Amino acid sequence: MNPIDASQAQVDQVLNQSIEAFFIYRHTAPSERMKFLSTIAHQLEQYRAQLVVAAAQETHLPETRLNNELNRTIYQLESYGAACQKGYFLEASLDHDALTQPAKPDIRKLLMPLGPVVVFGSSNFPFAYSTAGGDTASALAAGCSVVVKAHPAHPETSTIMANCISAAVALCGLPAGVFQHVYGASFEVGQWLVQHSHTAAVGFTGSFTGGKQLVEWAAARHNPIPVFAEMGSLNPVFVLPEKLNLSHAEIAGQLVSSYTLGVGQFCTKPGLIIGVKSNAWDNFLAALSALTSSINPAPLLHNGIASAYKKNTELVLQQPGVSVLAQGSTPSKQGEGNPLIVQVTAEDWLSNQLLQMENFGPFTMAIQCNDTAELLAVAKHLAGQLTGTIFASEQELVEYRSLISMLEIRCGRLIFNGVPTGVEVCKSMQQGGPFPATSDARFGAVGEDAIRRFLRPIAYQNWPDALLPLPLQDKNPLAIPRFKNGMLQP
Repeated sequence: MNPIDASQAQVDQVLNQSIEAFFIYRHTAPSERMKFLSTIAHQLEQYRAQLVVAAAQETHLPETRLNNELNRTIYQLESYGAACQKGYFLEASLDHDALTQPAKPDIRKLLMPLGPVVVFGSSNFPFAYSTAGGDTASALAAGCSVVVKAHPAHPETSTIMANCISAAVALCGLPAGVFQHVYGASFEVGQWLVQHSHTAAVGFTGSFTGGKQLVEWAAARHNPIPVFAEMGSLNPVFVLPEKLNLSHAEIAGQLVSSYTLGVGQFCTKPGLIIGVKSNAWDNFLAALSALTSSINPAPLLHNGIASAYKKNTELVLQQPGVSVLAQGSTPSKQGEGNPLIVQVTAEDWLSNQLLQMENFGPFTMAIQCNDTAELLAVAKHLAGQLTGTIFASEQELVEYRSLISMLEIRCGRLIFNGVPTGVEVCKSMQQGGPFPATSDARFGAVGEDAIRRFLRPIAYQNWPDALLPLPLQDKNPLAIPRFKNGMLQP
């Protein structure tokens, strides 16, 4: 499929339709949005076979993986619908005490949708983080209209998903402009979308370079808007001595499986493995090496990723002190990613900022520290991350409290004795982190709290009850949980 990029006039038309639809859609009840999201999920299920075949052809991902990802996407839509029905995301609150003298004003507050949201889908998750993925689902749950720019690496997959959403729009009797889909491989289309006067927010999953550009375009507007960009992360793993002595082979197996999962094309892939030099560390490196050497190269998602992986790997190997620990079982062909683990001392890593660059693909780096002080220096030197992992005994967690504190400041999610790949869809999940992992560490891209990205607070003072939004009326016609005079009323 070779789609034609949208023109500036077409972008203008799309966003004019989007703002008109938003003025209607923002007033839909939570139950209507729940029905809409559930209908999208049903449409995706109906077109499962077509979606999986198209995505397999465009991304080189196996059908088993794609079916599992589509299951996740459908579950996400249903979960955001359920969140709508529960109503917690509105954060409705009422403050009024008629008995107070002198009388205080009657003030009521809730969160309202921002407006049209432009979503840039990712290449590595053609379903769950793309056209009908988490950004689209959470924006629709919030009451925002959505414009998706199809990812150029899977246009046919994106088109089928867009058709499913548009069908759901029609089935639910919503304005057609609630969801729209445009093509654009050029930077110009992205800039037109971000800087259009009707665009109220942007969702993005992709590279640091791409996300930073969107942030700059949004900041350059006459009225800057928020960009919720999930960009890059090294996802450091700290392996502490006592745990390493007990379980070096098991930990090595978990980490090799994690950094090569999906040919290393996960934003939560463990890209740094840090430990203190010892006999157990040497045995651990040997286990990592043996396991990596047994894995075959595999096709990467598209030529752009393959080219960047080759270029970044060559650049890393040119750096002082960096050496190959192990690589895949056979040489890779064009377009494939060959598993690679390199090693470097903490001293060399700390002195070379380039070694903090994310290398998207089946690559990880082992950093050898001379002592605990160097290990803590590595932690202190880290930029913002999506995740941080510690393999340790419980006693070591007590002894390394300073390490935990450093990671809490730098990471969105901390994992104990596990791997960072695998992001559960639930309310307690945090898929975000300080810059450069994301553009706004206060929010996450997974779970029902992701809806909050596309909302803002508005308060009503001394308004007649009948003219208030339904969630704030005295009788609570939507039966949602609310705070009243500071107390939660389920």
